[in-house]
Amino acid sequence: MKKMFVTLATMLVSVSAFAQEEAGAAVDVVAANADRGLVAIAAAIAIALSVFAGAMAQGKTASTALEGIARNPAASGKLLIPMILGLALIESLVIYALIIALRLA
Repeated sequence: MKKMFVTLATMLVSVSAFAQEEAGAAVDVVAANADRGLVAIAAAIAIALSVFAGAMAQGKTASTALEGIARNPAASGKLLIPMILGLALIESLVIYALIIALRLA
C-alpha cells in the first residue's frame, strides 16, 4: 500500500515538472487567454441581453394581440397572422445574436 502511495505521489509531482514552459512563452499564453476570456464574457452578455429583450418583446406582442382578440373576437383572423410574423421576426433577431456570440467565442 505504501508503494502505491509513493508511486502515485511521484507521478503527480513529475507531471507538473514536465508541464513547465519557459517564462516568455507563458506570459504570451496568459495574455492570449485573458483576451479570449474577455471575448467569451462579452459574447455571454450579448446573448443574455438579446434573449431577455426578445422574451420581453414576445410577451408584449402576444399580450397585445390577445387583448385585441378579447376585445373584438371577429378580428382574430386579422390579428393572428401579423402576430405570428412579428414573433418570428423577434425570434430571428435572437437567433442572429446567438450566431454572432458563437462566432466570437
